[in-house]
Amino acid sequence: MRILLLTHAFNSLSQRLGAELRQRGHEVSVEFDISDSVTEEACALFAPELIVAPYLRRAIPESVWSHCLCLIVHPGVPGDRGPSALDWAIDAGRQEWGVTVLQAEAEMDSGPVWACANFCLRAAKKASVYRHEVTQAATQAVLQAVERLASGSFVPQRPVNSRWRPLMKQTERTIDWQLDDSATVLRKINTADGVPGVADALFGQACHLFDAAVEATLRGTPGEVIAQRETALLRATVDGAVWIGHVKRPGSIKLPATLAFAPELTAVPYSPLPGWWRVQIPTWQDIAYEEAEQVGYLHFEFYNGAMSTGQCERLRSALAWAKQRPTRVLVLMGGQDFWSNGVHLNVIEAASLMGGSAADESWRNINAMNDLALELITTEHQITVAAVGGNTGAGGCFLARAADLVWAREAVMLNPHYKNMGNLYGSEYWTYSLPRRLGLEAARAIMHNRQPLMAQQALQMGFTDDCLPGDVPAFRAEVARYASKLAAAPDLQAQIATKNEARARDEATKPLAAYRAEEMTHMHRNFYGFDPSYHVARHHFVYKSPASWTPRHLAVHRELGWKRP
Repeated sequence: MRILLLTHAFNSLSQRLGAELRQRGHEVSVEFDISDSVTEEACALFAPELIVAPYLRRAIPESVWSHCLCLIVHPGVPGDRGPSALDWAIDAGRQEWGVTVLQAEAEMDSGPVWACANFCLRAAKKASVYRHEVTQAATQAVLQAVERLASGSFVPQRPVNSRWRPLMKQTERTIDWQLDDSATVLRKINTADGVPGVADALFGQACHLFDAAVEATLRGTPGEVIAQRETALLRATVDGAVWIGHVKRPGSIKLPATLAFAPELTAVPYSPLPGWWRVQIPTWQDIAYEEAEQVGYLHFEFYNGAMSTGQCERLRSALAWAKQRPTRVLVLMGGQDFWSNGVHLNVIEAASLMGGSAADESWRNINAMNDLALELITTEHQITVAAVGGNTGAGGCFLARAADLVWAREAVMLNPHYKNMGNLYGSEYWTYSLPRRLGLEAARAIMHNRQPLMAQQALQMGFTDDCLPGDVPAFRAEVARYASKLAAAPDLQAQIATKNEARARDEATKPLAAYRAEEMTHMHRNFYGFDPSYHVARHHFVYKSPASWTPRHLAVHRELGWKRP
């Protein structure tokens, strides 16, 4: 059927639903929820048989839902109503939660239920739960609702009991540093992670807190900032301490905590970790390494998958160190929610806010990404694997493709293109790695189409090498099994020799330095040239500017020459 996705933004859930529906033969178009008149126009153009709203911040107008069936994806169990469903569930410590697909009506979240799916609610950041459990349950429920609609025999029912929960306010998230223990502080920040954060103050200055982790050993006076490490600062509680990874100051953007409060941290002691090995006690560690059965595993847990110049440099140092270990296979694990999304746009934007140059920081960041990709490509003594257990996009996709093998979890979404960020050309040696895998024409097509790929699609087109099932823990267990089997293969040394010979032939034909120079010529034009598209797009992205239109590659009903059936 013809399905319109009506959404506030094309987030991970919207991407997943669009891809899943298209895979099942439905004709799907996307419209951003900008205004009632724009939505009405989209309906007139596309004439949808169904509207699915996976992510909205306001009600669908009656002029739309009264004429076309509209299904709302609500991150709550049947009968739960209100805009902070997931926040309240995490705050209450619920063990089980769910997603409900319900019909839009005049009263918010009160329509009949077409489908629902429950899940075990992890003690985790709200944004992480949304990207994993909510997205998986929503996909299951939406697909079931569409099947029920197609059957023509299903009659949706209203919940027997319903309860309205209002928007969770900052007064209900307030942290009392003199009374709250670490678990309470962590829970409060987790309920607000992503949006809106917890309103608080650091060094006497107002800010919102995000990205928290518990510390097991360090202690101090409750409320005081007692240590810093890389991008995070440590604040004492009544029974321990909590790391704060990111903050947002008034009028600014979300930034790593140590960058946002750099002047105030000069007297705060630094608390480094002893090397790259994974620490076994609860603490904050963004790069970690472990070994098992001749396999090395390099983890990098970077918030939202963004990789600043400094993070790229540290990860490159960790990779260079891991390459010297006596292992046969080296697996780059990425993080829980993201593998990598490429350069750190917020840190780049911050350069211009702090008296520097966003263009210069962009140049430093992409060169650091390239140095990291080069370190991976030129690994000579191990087979390298990118184990993509979380979503990945832009430069992160091509950093993964710099490995010998890419294994992706079946639920992840990949966005292997750059143009959505102001027509960026892209680097990370993609002009070498992508045509080498897909051929020149297929490589051009994937960069031009700018559409997200499900893991199975990426495997079918040859962008990845395997697609593994399960949630993140199950995926990591399967990666370990695959990697151990690979490390024990009797012909592994022959495989390593073959890849080194291929790399030598490629280098003789056209050096990696030539690919990089060509890519960076384009990137220099993006950063320093007359066309400001990249800088404008980055600014709107980091400030979360409301969309003014839906990109044409998403809104197929607005393409020139498109005619509805």
